[in-house]
Amino acid sequence: MTATRYLIVNADDFGQTAGINRGIVEAHERGVVTSASLLVFHPAAEEAAELARRYPALSVGLHLDYGEWGRVRDTWYPIYEVDARSARAARLAARRQLDRFRELMGRDPTHLDSHQHAHREEPVRGVALALASELGVPLRHFADGVLYRGSFYGQVNGEPRLDAITPEALAASIAELQPGVTEIGCHPGYPEGLYSSYRDERRTELRTLCSSVVRSALNAYGVELVSFETAPLTAPTGLRKPRP
Repeated sequence: MTATRYLIVNADDFGQTAGINRGIVEAHERGVVTSASLLVFHPAAEEAAELARRYPALSVGLHLDYGEWGRVRDTWYPIYEVDARSARAARLAARRQLDRFRELMGRDPTHLDSHQHAHREEPVRGVALALASELGVPLRHFADGVLYRGSFYGQVNGEPRLDAITPEALAASIAELQPGVTEIGCHPGYPEGLYSSYRDERRTELRTLCSSVVRSALNAYGVELVSFETAPLTAPTGLRKPRP
C-alpha cells in the first residue's frame, strides 16, 4: 500500500447548463478540479463534450441520471424523473445514456457515478455495478481502492451550510486524507438558467476550488492531484493499473 496521498477532485453535473460548464472548466484551469461527470441528455451536454476535447487533462465520466429533486421548506418535489422502478427500466435508461456518452465523447467514460446518488439504491445500484464491471471503470462509493468524500457540499437537508464549502473547510479535509486515492465531489458553476435547489452555493464552491489556500494545503500535506485517468488504481472491479 502506497503511503502517498492522491486526490481526485470530481465536478458533477457537467453538461447541465452553460453556466455549470463554464464553472467546471474554470475550476479545472485555475483550480483543483481534475475530473467531471457528464449529464448526457441535458441542454449543455454537447457544449460540455466540446470543452472536454479542448481540455484533455480533464477526465470525463458518466453521471447516470434518474431524476432531479428540489426542496421548498420541508417538502421535496420532483423536477423531473426517469423511470427506474424496475431493473429492466433502469438498465435501459443507463444503456441509452452510455450510448449518448459515446456519441458525444467518442469514447467510454473514465468513471461512473449518478445524479443525486441514485445508484446508492436498488435497482439502479445493481445496474450501475454491472455497467462499471463491464467497462472496467470505478463506480463512486463502490470502487475498491477509492475512498469517496462528499462533505464538500453547501447544504444540509436542503438548508444552506456555506461553512462546509469555504477554502478552510476544504483545506481541513485535505489535511485528513488517508494514504491511497480519495475522490472529493464538488459542484462548481454559475447559477444562471439552472433549475435546482443548489444554485448560489455553486459559485461559492468555484471560488473555493480556485483558492490559493487550497493549493497551499495540497503542497503542505504532500497530496498529489490526479484524475480518474492518471490515478494509480488497481482492483478486481476493473480499476486502472498503477502508473509505471
